[in-house]
Amino acid sequence: MSSRRSGSGASRITDDQIIDLVAKLQQLLPELRNRRSNKASASKVLQETCNYVRSLHKEVDDLSDRLSRLLSTIDDDSPQASIIRNEFTQTFPIIEFLRVY
Repeated sequence: MSSRRSGSGASRITDDQIIDLVAKLQQLLPELRNRRSNKASASKVLQETCNYVRSLHKEVDDLSDRLSRLLSTIDDDSPQASIIRNEFTQTFPIIEFLRVY
């Protein structure tokens, strides 16, 4: 098997490792996971991965907008706002981290 070098030449990845990683990616993608044929080209898997990540970004943006609108309708000091904030920071701890910085 041939191997590929990264830009720094520090690590090598074999063709078998690439095939394994593409197969794992394919299992994560709803569009490709339930296909009758278990095989998809690496190019197709990478295209679908990009599409899926874009759709997830859009979904996060939409949900963020909805949450902002919801929070703008309630008093910041209300029990409802406190519950939403607590649930949100427990579900997405990175948000609390980002608020600090």
